[in-house]
Amino acid sequence: MIVCLFSDIHGNLPALEIVLKKTKGVDLYISLGDVVNYGPWSNECVDLLENLNKKILLIGNHEQNFISNNYPGNNIIAKTFHKFCIDKFNRIKEIEAYVEELEFEGFKLIHTINNQIIFPDSDIVPDQNIIIGHSHKQFITNIDGYKIVNPGSVGQNRTYINEINYIIWNTEKEKFKECSIVYDVDYVINKMESIKYPDICINYYKNKKRL
Repeated sequence: MIVCLFSDIHGNLPALEIVLKKTKGVDLYISLGDVVNYGPWSNECVDLLENLNKKILLIGNHEQNFISNNYPGNNIIAKTFHKFCIDKFNRIKEIEAYVEELEFEGFKLIHTINNQIIFPDSDIVPDQNIIIGHSHKQFITNIDGYKIVNPGSVGQNRTYINEINYIIWNTEKEKFKECSIVYDVDYVINKMESIKYPDICINYYKNKKRL
């Protein structure tokens, strides 16, 4: 089976469309959560995933925040994004159906572990193979004999906002291929400006572009 693993779309419809175009013909799409918030197209991203024939959709912390209508953190940028985006969101029923975690092909699939932002050198003690998202950082590593896989972020790369990350997983050969695409994020920024995102949000995207 050929699986496209991706995570953290964050309302970035153009980036999601690029991934789906590049991966036509895969057997299964797996989203590891955080489809919503930040970008201008949370509703549309939810709809596009709903229309995929073969998919597994896991819930992320931003879906949980939208469902509860509450951002629990203190980060002023994230708080501002949440307030702006949730007012325009109306797909609560769809994201409530997302799965919290799943056992699949010898891996535990979950958005993250204990709400941690996990990197290859994070101090965690896994008890099985795990596929996660949340950190917006693509990596494949081994910790205590277990494989930890993170496809990175489709819509909001941690380092460069205009880089898309995802992974192609051949389950029969047990191989993971890391994929990366640089795209024109100005379309996203222009849309944010046209619908009057707060300056702190727009500048966050502008300041993370790969030049």
